[in-house]
Amino acid sequence: MHQALTQVLLLLVLTVPAIILFQRLRIPSSLAYLAVGVVVGGYTAGPVVQSDYLQMIAEFGVVFLLFTIGLNFTVAQIYAMRHALLGLGTGQVFLTALLIGGLAWLAGLPPAAAFVAGAVFAQSSTTIISRQLAEQGEEGTRHGRLGVAMSVFQDVTAVPFLVIIPVLGLSAAGDLGGTLGITLFKALLALALVLLVGRYLLRPLLHQVAILRSAELFSLSVLLVSLAAAWTTQQLGLSMAFGAFLAGMVLGDTEFRHQVEATIRPYRDVLLGLFFISIGMLVQPALFPQIWREALVGALALLLVKLLLVSLLVRSAGFEPRMALRTGLLLAVGGEFGFALLAIALDAAVIEPLLAQTLLASVLLSMVVAPFMIRYNLQLSAWLADKPLPEVDQGLRLADGAAPGNHVILCGYGRTGQMIGHFLDREGSAYLALDTDAAMVGEARLAGQPVYYADATTPSVLEAAGLSSARLLIISHDDRSALLRTLACVRQQRPDLPILVRARDESWGDELRAMGASEVIPETLEAGITMASHALLSLGVPQYRVSRYLQEQRSQRYPMLRELFRGPLDEVVPEGAETVERLHSVRLEQDSAACGRLLGDLPLGATLVSALVRDGQRTRYPAPETRLQAEDVLVLLGSGAELENAERRLTRKSD
Repeated sequence: MHQALTQVLLLLVLTVPAIILFQRLRIPSSLAYLAVGVVVGGYTAGPVVQSDYLQMIAEFGVVFLLFTIGLNFTVAQIYAMRHALLGLGTGQVFLTALLIGGLAWLAGLPPAAAFVAGAVFAQSSTTIISRQLAEQGEEGTRHGRLGVAMSVFQDVTAVPFLVIIPVLGLSAAGDLGGTLGITLFKALLALALVLLVGRYLLRPLLHQVAILRSAELFSLSVLLVSLAAAWTTQQLGLSMAFGAFLAGMVLGDTEFRHQVEATIRPYRDVLLGLFFISIGMLVQPALFPQIWREALVGALALLLVKLLLVSLLVRSAGFEPRMALRTGLLLAVGGEFGFALLAIALDAAVIEPLLAQTLLASVLLSMVVAPFMIRYNLQLSAWLADKPLPEVDQGLRLADGAAPGNHVILCGYGRTGQMIGHFLDREGSAYLALDTDAAMVGEARLAGQPVYYADATTPSVLEAAGLSSARLLIISHDDRSALLRTLACVRQQRPDLPILVRARDESWGDELRAMGASEVIPETLEAGITMASHALLSLGVPQYRVSRYLQEQRSQRYPMLRELFRGPLDEVVPEGAETVERLHSVRLEQDSAACGRLLGDLPLGATLVSALVRDGQRTRYPAPETRLQAEDVLVLLGSGAELENAERRLTRKSD
């Protein structure tokens, strides 16, 4: 125990100053972890850390990395992006793997080792690309957006390599084609199993956990889900990371996505740091004089091949030559995910240790060069295109459509927040709402509204919600402690972002403005309408349109104020609660008697159908002539008793 504690302290003593130094020099933190790994490895003079337990724990860093990647790519999203994935994203990965692998095979490497070399070199560093572009102010440019998007697509298209590479180690012992076929069958079985469990178990489980409002229990549940999925695929003979990716895809399609990502991120960052340290411990500096020529050739091949392929692919998609070259310069860098594939290949004995050292050195050299290629991508593209550089680069200013994100973040989706959302929805302004009332969030999402179960006081949640590209942030709840924490987080990350805040009374005004609130709205009968008007005006909506909306609401006795979802913890006054109108979502099953009938023919009494959600499309106040279908979601407005009667009639089974 004493020795283990000593080694942990040694890692921390070396890692913390290294990260501080590298961040001050604007070098990616992943390279700091790698440098620490080289220092504490058994191949250099100085302190040595035992690698057995470290590598076993560090493997979970890749598991959680794939889990968070899966959160951002649901099955529906991957299907919707299939053209981009099969075009630029997938084309770059597999063409690079094919070309590099072919060159390596011609150079004398065995086919399996050549395949690994191509797969490792095909990856690019999303971390280096995004951070360097942000520092240069180019994250909103066309080449910047396209480069980041393609690097993120690589993370998804690299998942098949997680399945294939371990199988290559078995090729000498049997039929490779048969083994790959069995592995593919296992992968499909794992996908079906995780999807079924996710639909019928994971969402209800997290829903029950969220109702208890226990951060500790939620964290334990997320760890259970991710590790259970990893264990399942491991039992099937597949990679643990593959199972974690599948679990992330399932949870990414739920209202808990942002909170799950915020919960898992601290574990992921720490364990991923340990993973990079374990990779650095594999580096043998004494071998560098022996392999430096091959490593240099590998780095040049990586940079040139990816630059050429990406530029040609982007050019073939209709972009101008200079923009294609600038995108190619961004993606030419090697990536951290290549280290993960390299570790898997070593563990499966697909490649020899000396070759692994060469590939590792090649990727590291490319990552050292990458920040300079990205920083001077404009000048390099002009030189490569053999064209003079214009005085003002039009590519940096060109706005082909809205900037990434360009949305409103709504913290709190209670009565006031929902009313603001109604106005934003009517104006066509994109918004994303965060709330911790699981019951209300579930109903709102069922009605097709962009609401997520997440804690807006957490910086990683705000980051996941697109704080960096948001146009406006609104805090509509009245939890003073949470409000102050959210303000502090936002002002630290986005000092320029307009923030509208709801307050219980004016006594909070001075403190909230000092904390960075742009507007403080005291809670009155028209607090919600006032905030909605400020939100629309901040988004550039003309004054006369805002005034017309407000006049309509006042003349009609605030109909939008009645259209609210209410959770069990909603702040409604208990007296007369049965007469308070609220929204309630009802899904029509296949055997419902209402299927096939006209909406106007249904005996719903005083209950109003506020909206109809069909195939993901939401229609407000559908016409009475609308014929209902199975899987339709009707959003009903009425009192408690009225809603119960209406739901009973809608869900009655057909005879």
